[in-house]
Amino acid sequence: MRWSTLGHSAVEITELSFGAAAIGNLYAPVEPDAAAAAVDAAWDAGIRTFDTAPHYGLGLSERRLGEVLRTRPRDAYTLSTKAGRLLEPCPADGDDLDHGFAVPADHRRVWDFSADGVRRSIEESLERLGLDRIDIVYLHDPDEHEEAAFRQGYPALERLRAEGVIGAIGAGMNQAPMLGRFLRDTDVDAVLCAGRFTLLDQSALAELLPEAAARGKSVVVGGVFNSGLLADPRPGATYDYTTAPDVILRRALRLKAVAERHGVPLRAAALHYPFTHPAVAGVLVGARSAGEVRDAARMLALTVPPALWDDLRGEGLLPKNGEPR
Repeated sequence: MRWSTLGHSAVEITELSFGAAAIGNLYAPVEPDAAAAAVDAAWDAGIRTFDTAPHYGLGLSERRLGEVLRTRPRDAYTLSTKAGRLLEPCPADGDDLDHGFAVPADHRRVWDFSADGVRRSIEESLERLGLDRIDIVYLHDPDEHEEAAFRQGYPALERLRAEGVIGAIGAGMNQAPMLGRFLRDTDVDAVLCAGRFTLLDQSALAELLPEAAARGKSVVVGGVFNSGLLADPRPGATYDYTTAPDVILRRALRLKAVAERHGVPLRAAALHYPFTHPAVAGVLVGARSAGEVRDAARMLALTVPPALWDDLRGEGLLPKNGEPR
């Protein structure tokens, strides 16, 4: 598993990162043993970068991930979590499926990008993880809290980095434009961009990726399967957290057909595509089982011929000149 350094920091990540949202009971319960087996499978596959967040399962993801990682040498892996949502205890009232997680709704999320809120979030994450440090902290989904994130949350992360509390800082979002502002207006080391540099959505090419390359900053790409459609394109498959429209499904099926002409599974093409841009340091894939982890590692280990990208561009399925389609 290849390693890359994030921006100008000293923090390194493996080319494939384990995303721990799913083991926080994303959409459906995951048994504790299965969650631990997924993390163990990632380790066995050579993955040494693990990403989580308080949001994922109201802290369940952090607790489960920390339980396994505490058995591993701390200097052997890189851990990222996120700040921006604090978890406040509340009387349990049903489950948390409105937020996508099959866990009891015994906490409520409180948006907080203040300096105190960011520091408290990190302290509470460390407690849930049961670890002594976090390597990377991303401001999490500041879409509706832009000015607070830039004026308060980001300076707090910058101070924590200067103090050596954390090694690298950034922002993680499902959009590209605000991440581009983070690259322009702050000294983040990396940004985590979900779903915006994939075989179906290249909107990060407009500004984000060129900005990162020009400034020597790193991009970690998440959501390479666009919520599942690029893993298994079929009627009813999910695209960007909802049922894929017919026009998008047809496009995914065309992508699959071209990839298979080259002997490449569509999953492998989706995992490899982000690495066609030099600013991309790694790809983050969520998994809820050991089998899913092993499959992702196997797909990444396959060789994808450059002719595949040429054919996809020739058929109008990928942009030809480095601009979004």
